[in-house]
Formats: sequence, structure tokens, C-alpha cells
Amino acid sequence: MNIAFVHPDLGIGGAERLVVDAACSLQKNENQVIIYTSHCDKTHCFEEVKNDEIKSMVFGDFLPTQIAGRFSILCAIIRQAWLIFRLALSGKIKEHDVFIVDQLSFCLPILHYLKRSDARILFYCHFPDLKLASRDTTIRSLYRKPFDLLEQYTTICADRVVVNSNFTKGIFKETFPIISKYYEPTVLYPCVDTEASSITDTTNEEMKEFFHNNERFFLSVNRFERAKNISLAIRVFAKLKKENLQFFKENRLKLIVAGGYDSRVRENVEHLIELEDLARSLGLKVISIRGRLFSYPASDVIFLPSVSSDIKDYLISKAEALLYTPGFEHFGIVPLEAMKFGTPVIAVNHGGPTETVVDDAQPEPTGYLRSNEVDPWYQVCSQVVRLSYEERQKLSANSKKRVETYFSREAMGKAFLNNIDQMLTEATSDRFSYEKYIDILLVLGLVLLNVIPIVVAGYTYKLMRGDN
Repeated sequence: MNIAFVHPDLGIGGAERLVVDAACSLQKNENQVIIYTSHCDKTHCFEEVKNDEIKSMVFGDFLPTQIAGRFSILCAIIRQAWLIFRLALSGKIKEHDVFIVDQLSFCLPILHYLKRSDARILFYCHFPDLKLASRDTTIRSLYRKPFDLLEQYTTICADRVVVNSNFTKGIFKETFPIISKYYEPTVLYPCVDTEASSITDTTNEEMKEFFHNNERFFLSVNRFERAKNISLAIRVFAKLKKENLQFFKENRLKLIVAGGYDSRVRENVEHLIELEDLARSLGLKVISIRGRLFSYPASDVIFLPSVSSDIKDYLISKAEALLYTPGFEHFGIVPLEAMKFGTPVIAVNHGGPTETVVDDAQPEPTGYLRSNEVDPWYQVCSQVVRLSYEERQKLSANSKKRVETYFSREAMGKAFLNNIDQMLTEATSDRFSYEKYIDILLVLGLVLLNVIPIVVAGYTYKLMRGDN
């Protein structure tokens, strides 16, 4: 089969990790695979994309992602629509048997109309965007209304919808009652690559030199976003040091905060500063390191924005435990990355991690699930740093076994192929009865795609000049 992924921004987040893993698993099953995207920086993406193991093409990167720090959803829709029309104009849209679209559903009606009649569309819903958007003012709430309606009515245009967890499935059905009349989403878990490690011999040597054989640290891996609740890890670590000062002096225990960071994203920039300030206010010494890691600092908290995949994997494999702090996370791929290496996971006890991490109170535990509060996490962290070799080995074996059984690339590849096979054999639903109106909508869309970039460029130029 010829399979095309359509993804907004091919960076290094959890959604991008899923897309790349899915593409690799499908390509391994002798399918032709390509990822179409509106943005891909080969210096800020996963290794499989960087080294062209997975083919990717970019359309529309010249279009803005925001206008004066606002209108991000509008810009995302314009960029996605531009991508689809470019595929249509180039003829590439007719080459593919299956389209796998994720994150943004707004292109689905256009894609459905322009693709081959025998081609099918699978939409992977990480989480309803309707539930993620801020509505803190009346104006913002009114602004979001049409986009919320569009999300529901465009999602219907997929031939099949899959979600990343049972938690997301429940939210999806609650959020989109109209779609539930036509079909129920299927759970298709993300995966990690259990067959290979990105840790190179060079990385091993560099990191050993960096740590100087002192590798006792807790690790947080998340994008630098407020919703990821990284502040919890810092507060827990501060209490851990305060209550165990002698242990800290003897073991030089540290907290490393690594993850996705994009200087184009205002929240990433602001939140890193906020976290640095929080750590200092709690009496912790702080350092942020960008680029090559030369010498292990004396600081308590080390921030590593945008580390490479091999360094991230090395850190995960050596950590005392992964502190996975997001609350009500839709799924969460990082706990699986930790479990793959046999590293214990401490996570919040609701949302997606409850489907991946097995709590210490259950048979064959892989980590610890606790409420979103400092004290329970402090108690667990105090316990983890004092685990015996045998206890740690048992957690490690349980973790590796669970990932291999339920969350490997092979398991996800089979799940994708099963969904695609079922989708290809199903009759097209009557939910596509809107098609008699789509010629008019397409003409309007083409006009907008020509007019909006001009308006946006003019508005941006005015802002740069400082005009009112």
C-alpha cells in the first residue's frame, strides 16, 4: 500500500514520536510511506526523519503559525489547507491508498473530496482540541465557537477514527456526541521501538565524561509547557534535598529536566524561565545547558532544552526514576520510553499513565502511581533512591516485559494494519452526504487561501513598522 501521513509540525513532541513510529512500523511491513507536513527542521526532529529513514515533504512553511502571538488555530488551519491543495495541484494526492491524519481534522472534508474514490482516511485523535483550547475570556470563548463546531463536523469525514487510550476514548465520546451516531473510536496505543536504541558509542563516552561516574539523578522529560506540571518535580526534589541533606551530600543526587523546547514558541521560552525562578526560590542551584555537555555542574537542577534522542535515551536509561508529572495526560509516551530501559516510572494516578504504568500495589509493578501532590511523590522518591539491587531488577524486568507485549512497534504496526484492512473493506457511510455542496466550499476555500496570506503578510508588515 501507498500510505501518506499528514501532520502539522514534525518536531520532537509526543505526537511526532507516534507519527514517526507508526510510519516506521508500516514501512517495515513493505508499505510505501511518506509524511507530509507544514514544518520540519532537520536540526529539530527525530533521527528517523533527520536521516531520511522516513521520507518527508514540507508544504506551506512560509505561512505564519501566529499573528502577533494570536490566532494560532486559524493559522494552523490555513497551513493545513494549503498543504492539501498543494498535494492536489501536484497530483500527489492521487498516489496514495490511505491517508493517516492526526491532530487537526479541518482538512478532512477537502481531502475526502480530492483523494481517489477508493482511497481511505484514518484520523488519529490524540485528544479533542476543543478540550485543550483556553476560554478564559468571553471574546476568546466566542472566537473558539466556530472552530469547535468545525472540529466535530470535519472529524466525521474520516472513514475511521482511532484514539490513543481508553481515557481519550471516553473524552472523545463525551465531546463529540454527533460522531458517536456513526461510529465508536477504536483504541490504538502508541509504541516505542524496542528493537533499537539511539545511544551510540560516541554518546556513551561523552556522557560518561560528563557525569564523571556520578550518575544518580531523577529525570523529568516533557515539553516546556505549563500543562506538563514540571513544577511538581522541582518541588518534590526540593523537599527531598531538605529532608535528606546528608544523603544528598554523599550521593550528589540531582534533578535533570530535559525535553522539547522551541524558541519560536513563547510558552516554551517563558516557562523555562519560570521553572528556573521556582527552583532558585526553593533554595536549589540551577543551570541551563544548551549544546554539547562538557562537565557535570555542581547545580542541583540541570535544565537541558531540546536534547537529542540519543542523549535523552541515555538519561532515561541511567535515571533513578522518571518523574512523569502531567495530570490527566491523554496517553504519555515518555513512561513507555522509560519502561523500555527498565527505569521505574513515578506518575500521576489518572489519565493515560494508568493504562501503561502498573502501580507498586499491583502484581508485576513497573512503577508508582500517586496523587498530584508533593508529599506522596516525596515518599516514593525517598523509597526509590534506597531500593535494593534485587528490587530494582524486578521492576526493570516487569517494565521491559510489559512494553514488549503491549507497546512495541510490532504491536502498533499490527493494530494499524488491522484498522486499515477493516476500513478498506467497509462501505462508505451516508455521513458524506454533504458532498453536493463541496464544489462551492472548495471555490471559497481557494479564494480564502489566496486572500488570507496577503492579509496576514500585510498585517505582519504593519506590526513590524509599528503602525496602529
